[in-house]
Amino acid sequence: MSLPDPDAYGVMTAPDTVRFERLLPGPAERVWAYLTEADKRRQWLAGGEMELKAGGKAELLFKHSEFTDEPAPEKYAEMNTQGFLSPHRITEIDPPRLLAMTWPGEGTESEVVFELFPEGDKVRLIVTHKRLAGRDEMANVSSGWHAHLEVLETTLQGGGANRFWSRIPELEKMYSGRFAAD
Repeated sequence: MSLPDPDAYGVMTAPDTVRFERLLPGPAERVWAYLTEADKRRQWLAGGEMELKAGGKAELLFKHSEFTDEPAPEKYAEMNTQGFLSPHRITEIDPPRLLAMTWPGEGTESEVVFELFPEGDKVRLIVTHKRLAGRDEMANVSSGWHAHLEVLETTLQGGGANRFWSRIPELEKMYSGRFAAD
């Protein structure tokens, strides 16, 4: 297991868990809106509606052309064109502090937990992805979260066009190496 990385890379906190931390422009209610409101969430992750209650449905529509102009690699082409609808379920919610949901995976269902902690005029966002099937899935998921969180940070800071798809291969390679060594 690793301690939090000052370079903001995700860290393995258990054999099946990776955790990310980002210090973002606040307040917490603003960041919460980017987690829960479809029109804001689609700017960095995925659109789609959420029933904001424990047990509620969350149908995320991953359509990456909504936040990047970069062409998708062939294996992810549908995420830039028609989009990919992914079913999730809210497992825990405490606005504007905690949102947890199921996450479809490679043969197993995992869970993602978003936690918000106010720090002055900023908010510490902690994203924990649990119950990952193995090191390959952990590297894949980590590269995706890392790239999506970069887009979120840029968006919250008022930035424009986002680099996304070109980051994925370099992040996958880096995370594969990091997790192989842990």
